[in-house]
Amino acid sequence: MIESVKGFIQNYSYQLKTSLKWILFAVLSGILIGFVGIAFYYGMDFVTDWRAQYPWLIFFLPGGGLAIVGLYHLLHNEKDAGTNLVLSAIHSNENIPLRMAPLIFISTLITHLFGGSAGREGAALQLGGSIGNALGKLFRFDEKDQHIMIMCGMSAAFSALFGTPLAAAVFSMEVVSVGIMHYSALVPCVIAALVAHGIAVSCGAIPESFDLGTLLAFTPKTAVLIGILAVLCALVSILFCVILHTAERFYKSFFKNAYLRAAAGGCIVIALTMLVGSRDFDGSMLSLISSQDYNGTGMGLIAQCFTAGEVFPIAFLLKMIFTAATLAAGFKGGEIVPTFCVGAAFGCLFGSLVGFSPSLCAAVGMGAVFCGVTNSPITALLICFELFGFEGMPYYLIAIALSYMMSGYYGLYSSQKIVYSKYKTEYINRKTN
Repeated sequence: MIESVKGFIQNYSYQLKTSLKWILFAVLSGILIGFVGIAFYYGMDFVTDWRAQYPWLIFFLPGGGLAIVGLYHLLHNEKDAGTNLVLSAIHSNENIPLRMAPLIFISTLITHLFGGSAGREGAALQLGGSIGNALGKLFRFDEKDQHIMIMCGMSAAFSALFGTPLAAAVFSMEVVSVGIMHYSALVPCVIAALVAHGIAVSCGAIPESFDLGTLLAFTPKTAVLIGILAVLCALVSILFCVILHTAERFYKSFFKNAYLRAAAGGCIVIALTMLVGSRDFDGSMLSLISSQDYNGTGMGLIAQCFTAGEVFPIAFLLKMIFTAATLAAGFKGGEIVPTFCVGAAFGCLFGSLVGFSPSLCAAVGMGAVFCGVTNSPITALLICFELFGFEGMPYYLIAIALSYMMSGYYGLYSSQKIVYSKYKTEYINRKTN
């Protein structure tokens, strides 16, 4: 009996000590990365406003690409693998250099200033992961604890930038290895995400949210419609992954030199912008060089899906092409917000065609396409709850479940591992297509 009590006290003391350790370092990470995240948030706002005010900045995009390649060369980070390196560091112990943080910070701002089509949350994952890894090294954490610090940093940066702490806390644990969750990181990821979110809000960052209006009742008919949309969104997510990976191979095949690749990519995005421009719902041209729909993150196009309930029919495809042309050329940013944009535009189009709440279909499309490209169904569901509220729960639930299954083993990140099959209780341990 006495031995049992001693054993319990020892175990509980270890658990308490470990909990306090992670609470302390999660708060530290949340504060530090929260302030870095808010600096990035306002930097993004500034360059986005400048690009909107001076649309001719698009013509400097090739020069911006050359500057980005030069920066990475100057800091000896030419073989940067971006978010893939962060994921690899968690399951294969690759080193994340601290210089990744300032590089991705500056390079993403350059990309957006000159009209490249990219996101910000992918950059946040790299920013948070590199700072989290540096903190782990500074305090001499062992290898496994360093992995937790990387996930902690990823959650903090994602939460500070996008304003979804619940999804941010889970995403870094879920995205690394599909089929399992790194629950050892739960406490630090949750606390870091909440602390970073609190700092961002107190500094004036406005969390993203969208109003869907009055939702229709969930019936067998609406369930079937959402199911069809989910299957189509899974195909869209596969198409997006294929376009991104194919564009990367295309650039590397035709433009061996990184400087030439970036310059050529900038010219291609300019040509696409001049060709497409901004269009009205009926497809009529509004402007030659002010394509705010497809340059940048695409948040304006997402908002349009919810406020106007209409979208240019191939807007989702154009956003894919613009994003692939930008990122594959070596410009920096992320794929997550463009993914939301693609999903919202496709969902809105589907809703308009079948006569079923375009705004709800846009919300479902965002969650379903995000799930398809990241293979992260729980995060996708939580993002829908935080952005759109809980009222549409059955729609999001069925759409994300179907999209997860029907999207197969495709994914944005080549370093992501599919540990367990999507179709059987079977260990497969393979990488995404």
